[in-house]
Parts: sequence; structure tokens; C-alpha cells
Amino acid sequence: MSNPPPISRSATRTSLLLLLIALSAFALDQFTKLLIVRSLVPGQSSEVIPNLLTWTFVQNRRGAYGLFGDHAGVLIILALCVLILFAFLFRELTGNSLSATIAFGCIVGGALGNIVDRVHYHYVVDFISVTPLPIFEVFNVADTCVSLGVVTLIVTNIIEKRSSRS
Repeated sequence: MSNPPPISRSATRTSLLLLLIALSAFALDQFTKLLIVRSLVPGQSSEVIPNLLTWTFVQNRRGAYGLFGDHAGVLIILALCVLILFAFLFRELTGNSLSATIAFGCIVGGALGNIVDRVHYHYVVDFISVTPLPIFEVFNVADTCVSLGVVTLIVTNIIEKRSSRS
């Protein structure tokens, strides 16, 4: 039997950074949700910045934008499948790009934050409401991390492909 190739130092650093970002996103998400659960009752709102930002405690039993109904098990499996798909699709990019590594860490941390909610509460704690942006439902830190991470991964991927063609 031959030994597997050693893991490079840069791969170890990339993995540690991804883990640190994911844990930070997860911790911030869970901390903010705990503050909301302890401070507000479901349906209650508290204006943070008049005409701009409100905390509104919503027990979200559905997926993003109400998709996939209120089947927590299906939503958890779907989230895990998407994480695996992203890990596969962007594995090379995260190994070569700091912004992609940070983005994927945000996606992992955010997804895990919402998965933990579904397992623990049987719903996701949403609370951020931005008044001038009625397009968005009430959301949370995890949703923000996932959304910004996905956009960053896509933009980074486009930039990397363009620069490799040059």
C-alpha cells in the first residue's frame, strides 16, 4: 500500500480559514436569533431604525420564499445536498481564491445555522425586516451569509474564468 499524498500547507490554511469563517457566521447567526427569541414573542416587532430597519420575530416553517412547504426534513436534506453540490462545483475555486474560500465559509455557516433551527425549533427564526426593500421577506443573519456567499462565489467564478482566458 502506498501512502496518500501529504496535504499541502496552503490546503490546510484554506480549510482552517473556511472553518473559521463558517463557525463565525454560524455563531453570529445563532447569537442574534437567541437574542430575538429571548426579547420578542412571535409576531412582535421592534423598530431599530425608523422607516428603515425593524426586528420582527417570525417562525418560518417554510423554505426560502415559501418554497418546498413546511417539511423540515425535506428542507434539511435539500440544504445538505446544496452544500455538497457547491463543495463539488467550487472545490477548485475555493482552493485558489481567498474570496471564494470566505464565500463558501459564509454559505456553510449560514446553512448550518438554519439547519440547527429546523432541528431545534422545527422552524427558522427570522427577524430582519428592511422597510424600503419590500421584495425581501423577513430574514436572518444566516440567510444574509448564504446570499452574499452565493453572489460572491458566482462573481469570483466569472472573474477567474475571464482571467484564465486572457
